[in-house]
Amino acid sequence: MNAIMEQTAAIQAQLTAPGAPFELDEIDTPSGRQTVYKQAPAHLIDVINRSRREDDACFLVYQGDRWSFGRFYAHVDALASWMYGLGIKPGDRIAIAMRNRPEWVAVFVAAARLGAVPAPLNSFGLGEELHAALDALDAKVLACDHDRLKRIGLEHIADSTHVLMVGPGDEAEAENTRINGYDKVQSRPVGPLPEINPAPEDPALILFTSGATSRAKAVVSSQRAVCQALYNIDYISAVSAMSSPEALARIQAMALTPVILTAVPLFHVSGLHAQLLTALRTGRRLVFMHKWDPKAAVELMAAEQVTQFNGAPSMVMQLLREPEFHSDAVKGRMAGLGFGGAGLPQGLIDEVLDAMPEQLVGIGYGMTESNGVGAGISGDLFRMHPTASGLQSPLMQISVLNMEGEPVAAGENGEICLRSVAMMDGYLNDDDATAAAVRDGWLHTGDLGHVDAAGFIYIVDRLKDVINRAGENIAAAEVESCLLRHPLVREAAVLGVPDEETGEAVVAVVAIQPGEELEEAELQTFVSEHLAGYKVPSMISVQQEKLPRNPAGKLLKAQIKKQLFL
Repeated sequence: MNAIMEQTAAIQAQLTAPGAPFELDEIDTPSGRQTVYKQAPAHLIDVINRSRREDDACFLVYQGDRWSFGRFYAHVDALASWMYGLGIKPGDRIAIAMRNRPEWVAVFVAAARLGAVPAPLNSFGLGEELHAALDALDAKVLACDHDRLKRIGLEHIADSTHVLMVGPGDEAEAENTRINGYDKVQSRPVGPLPEINPAPEDPALILFTSGATSRAKAVVSSQRAVCQALYNIDYISAVSAMSSPEALARIQAMALTPVILTAVPLFHVSGLHAQLLTALRTGRRLVFMHKWDPKAAVELMAAEQVTQFNGAPSMVMQLLREPEFHSDAVKGRMAGLGFGGAGLPQGLIDEVLDAMPEQLVGIGYGMTESNGVGAGISGDLFRMHPTASGLQSPLMQISVLNMEGEPVAAGENGEICLRSVAMMDGYLNDDDATAAAVRDGWLHTGDLGHVDAAGFIYIVDRLKDVINRAGENIAAAEVESCLLRHPLVREAAVLGVPDEETGEAVVAVVAIQPGEELEEAELQTFVSEHLAGYKVPSMISVQQEKLPRNPAGKLLKAQIKKQLFL
């Protein structure tokens, strides 16, 4: 293992050396001295210009509709021309509220091309959440599909906001003079567009946090932050490929067109940065799912010859349990499989490594506030360190602090704090929340974990998910991981609840396979065979219904707790 780690360190040094593709530099920023990739794009307009192509190769697929690069950029030009005609200028906000589809991408790129600030909304959000987001944004344009427009209600959209509706709608809405039909707009003659050269500190993007425990906050990121984050994805790919020669040789021998199945929402960094914008920059094909369904996903993977899938751990677990996923037509064509989020349940790790011995399997750790930058690991390095959440990015400084705010020793658990050029500028219209999250330049993530001597990050749990039972700290994630090792358990949520005797009691809610039966006592015995007695849940609620999750795949524990104790 030491030899491989020495090899990895040599690869990192080679990639970041002077004159190398990922050469590092230090610059002065409003947040102080920061490390950057010297050759990263300067801004999103630079990304778009470098990526542009007008051939007939397929770029986007959605419900049988296939968009070539030529068709896509024709739509981008028409939309940008229309927005420019409305008076859209750099810094103006363009809200996007629709499910994953090619028009979503075209609106995003058109807005970025003008130096405007795309602001994707949670397409799963209901009226109240969408209203709050729009009120915060003061958007000049709202691009939405019919479903989202119905949830929002035209009466809740400011008169100063131009509405662009994608897809068919009610006849009354189609005739409303406030609504601009997408097809009509994109078929208009294209006028000249201005030459725009944003400054690195100019705003580039607004994304909303997942809102798993509170109302979503609007994260504002600069052009530099977003572009450095995109280039960091290239760096992770390069390290993975160079440290996994056998897997790389297999991929090259297959000589398949790279095709990504995108099932995670584009309004989060996992879908936007790691899939959409990476595909745009590299010319890869994206296949969008209308709605997540593991059986339908496997059928689509076979039909579209998908080579890459990145998703939440729950999605990957569901895929692996579909028999057809393991066929030559699906798994046999796969080059890579990626997870988002923190550390993985041990049962899922074992299942993935057994099922996919030849593929580049990996995980990434980051936050909306860091534009996804934090750590990444894939291929042979992941197989060596499967419980890690990634290898520290060259862009990222990491400090691990105890409850008193003091640094802990290497390998000791504490709160993970991040500092990077890829960090957000702050939360829109919320100085108090920004000050609470970013202290002395460090983003306090709320994640509990540690960093080892080689730079691997291990996320143990969320700080608020650490249960104190009679003075003993219990990581909810550890107990959840244990429960998920039971063959009948498909989902698990572990919670701490007030208890007079112990301070907090450990309770769990699990969803089991449909049609099966499982007793609470049997599960408690199972946990006791793997974990210390004080970690065994005092109560386990067993159900067959899926547990509620937000669009990013995170368990909604507040909602689960409320349902459990109604």
